Amino acid sequence: MDRRDQGPLVPRNRALHPVPYDPDYKTSLSRSPRWPLLSMESTPSEETGPRFGHSLIGPLDNNLIANFTRGESLAIGDRILVHGRVLDEFGRPVPETLVEIWQANAGGRYRHVKDTYFAPLDPNFGGCGRTLTDENGYYEFLTIRPGAYPWPNRGNDWRPMHIHFSIFGHSFGQRLISQMYFEGDPLIDHCPIAATVKDRSQLDRLVAPLDFAKSRPHDFLAYKFDIVLRGRRQTMFENKLEGM
Repeated sequence: MDRRDQGPLVPRNRALHPVPYDPDYKTSLSRSPRWPLLSMESTPSEETGPRFGHSLIGPLDNNLIANFTRGESLAIGDRILVHGRVLDEFGRPVPETLVEIWQANAGGRYRHVKDTYFAPLDPNFGGCGRTLTDENGYYEFLTIRPGAYPWPNRGNDWRPMHIHFSIFGHSFGQRLISQMYFEGDPLIDHCPIAATVKDRSQLDRLVAPLDFAKSRPHDFLAYKFDIVLRGRRQTMFENKLEGM
């Protein structure tokens, strides 16, 4: 069966989603919906989506250590491999789907004009990459462990180390934007954004465990992050509902 034409989408269980407004997360006030959500049947507009060919992906696109310098591995920080599988709500792999990531550097600073954190920019690190999943839904990125950074929410709030993910899926209804945290980071329990996920089991799905099986001795540690696009095991995104 062509997974790009798999019929109506299974409705989401909204009870599992994070709260849209949380007073400890100040900007959720302006971002949260003012009106009740409407539940609608999916149509071909949501059940289909874009296709991305392998010809659009360069050989270094999933290597954030070297892609900004076009081949030289000069980025500063702890080298890590982030890998996993993209699955649908029935546990089936989602092959040939575009996965994009972006992140801060090892000091906790993004390469963005509006990032004014005191940490220096790494001249050899761009902080973004992309790849396509293989026939088993598998993906991987070689990158640098991002640093934590302060943000203007309350007096002394810090974001845990995290990597942003964008997954297109095979239909617009599968579209997901999320974040990955790191096992053992104490800042997760102090982050107002992470705290909008009230069910701890749901929050734990955003935390990638250390994976020594995929680590390479004297080179990099690995973290495993599986992503579920819909259904009861769906990967969350803080306080925003994605897709249908």
